Amino acid sequence: MVSMRFFTFISTLVVSSLAAASDVDLNLEGLEGKALENVEAYLSAIPESEYETTLRFQSQVETSIREALQAIGYYQPRITFTVSEQEDELTIQVDVGEPVRITLLDIEILGEAENDPAFERLIKNSSLTHNAILNHGAYDNLKSSIRNLGLQRGYFKGDFTVNRLEVSPERNEAFVRLHYTSGIRYHFGQTDISGSQIEDDRVRSLQPFKTGEPYLVSKVGEYNQNLSNTDWFSSVFIEPDLTQLGEDRELPIKVALAPQSRNKFETGLGYSTDIGVRGTFKWKKPWVNSRGHSFNSSFSLSEPEQIITASYRIPLEDVLHDYYQIQYGMKNLDNRDTKSLESNLSVARHWLLDSGWHRSLGVRYLIENYEQGLQDDTGQFVLPGISYSRTRIRGTGMPMWGDRRSISLEYGDPTLLSETRLFRVQAGTAWIRSLGNNHRGLLRIDGGANVAEEFDKLSPSLRFFAGGDNSIRGYGYESISPRDESGALTGAKYIVTSSLEYQYRVYGNWWLAAFYDYGDAFNDQPDFKSGVGAGIRWASPVGPIRLDFAWGLDANPGDEFKIHFTLGPEL
Repeated sequence: MVSMRFFTFISTLVVSSLAAASDVDLNLEGLEGKALENVEAYLSAIPESEYETTLRFQSQVETSIREALQAIGYYQPRITFTVSEQEDELTIQVDVGEPVRITLLDIEILGEAENDPAFERLIKNSSLTHNAILNHGAYDNLKSSIRNLGLQRGYFKGDFTVNRLEVSPERNEAFVRLHYTSGIRYHFGQTDISGSQIEDDRVRSLQPFKTGEPYLVSKVGEYNQNLSNTDWFSSVFIEPDLTQLGEDRELPIKVALAPQSRNKFETGLGYSTDIGVRGTFKWKKPWVNSRGHSFNSSFSLSEPEQIITASYRIPLEDVLHDYYQIQYGMKNLDNRDTKSLESNLSVARHWLLDSGWHRSLGVRYLIENYEQGLQDDTGQFVLPGISYSRTRIRGTGMPMWGDRRSISLEYGDPTLLSETRLFRVQAGTAWIRSLGNNHRGLLRIDGGANVAEEFDKLSPSLRFFAGGDNSIRGYGYESISPRDESGALTGAKYIVTSSLEYQYRVYGNWWLAAFYDYGDAFNDQPDFKSGVGAGIRWASPVGPIRLDFAWGLDANPGDEFKIHFTLGPEL
């Protein structure tokens, strides 16, 4: 026997309780699984204030139960009621009886869609099969799915000539008849663009379809997304011109656009345990001219470092993925044993390869006035380089699957105005994997190497330092590197860092984490440092927020404990 007071579904095996204002309890017997779920859902529509033991109420309950069972194919249930001696309990015994099964399944796709494999897959994957128990919801779903698929694939005049579900309760048989006539399949026609401040050839280059191709609504959605991703427009609206439906297969596509603001500003205030309070100001011009060129700049201010960057982007034929970028950055740093004023000017060509890798080929000019430990010098380098990177993520916020791969190579030579011959490589990889919905694991490995004829001539920005939020937690920001005879940090030739982290979801978007970090920045032989700790993760609307309490197992006495607070993606 199952007591029901409010008919809120808990599971397919357990029935919830409802407390009636009239002190009458309803008890259901004989139901389980889908039948129990459906009956609960229907009975929950009866207000608890109406619970009674009268014949009128029993009739209302019986009607609801029959409707609930008919919806899943049980047309001849046997329902009996028993009232307790105190008339404070109504027991309902239900025997669902034999189910109605589909003995006739007549589904036809006519017209040009007859040989369309998408319709064949839809029907094959439907739960409506011969001799299956009738489910009215499955019938309605298949009917609406056929109609929607026709619209998605350009059969705009498609309709049902027969759509009928007949039931013979006495014989426990159902007869399904669905005949859909698709008519012709329309194709993409001319694209009509209005409201754009960008030249039409730039806008059309983002089309994932060509004139004359069969219509697909997914291609329209992809086009919409491509235009939105350019940041050229404040609104994007794309639709087929259905007023032109006729015998001509090609259907014009209307693209209505509104320009994005020419200037966008953003300010921010943040905090990191590595560098303290940081203020930012960003100025962006999403479109500079009718060819879609764009400009970005930012200014970041904190106690140890001040950074100015500016970049100009020139899109090529594939607007989103192929472009030239000219970038300038200036950084003033006063951190621990490093004082530096650094300027970088770079020109690079970017591609997105068919394999999904992003490739960049370019050259940068670096000039840096610095004091590094006992050194006081100026460094100048011209560094041609190439890089490859790829990030794949399934999901948003804190995804349950993802990986990152990157490698960059740079070369400097005295004949090309560099202080010394230098080959520089940096590489990294990271994985996110999950088990179920409540367990996540992160693994990160990063490394770098400077192969230089004269290491002492390398500027501090080219040397490696470890320690901090995104390196080895439990240690100060860039506090790990070799030291000179005065004990000052000098930066390193090589770096290797790694992190292993386990996360457990405690509630909603809140997670607990435990981690172990390991690595070093070194010249000859590594002296690996370890950091362990625990943290809190929140998948906030603006991205993952991480708060870590870390212990540097090899840190100097009195400096073992660090709190790290970071905001941003994990990959």
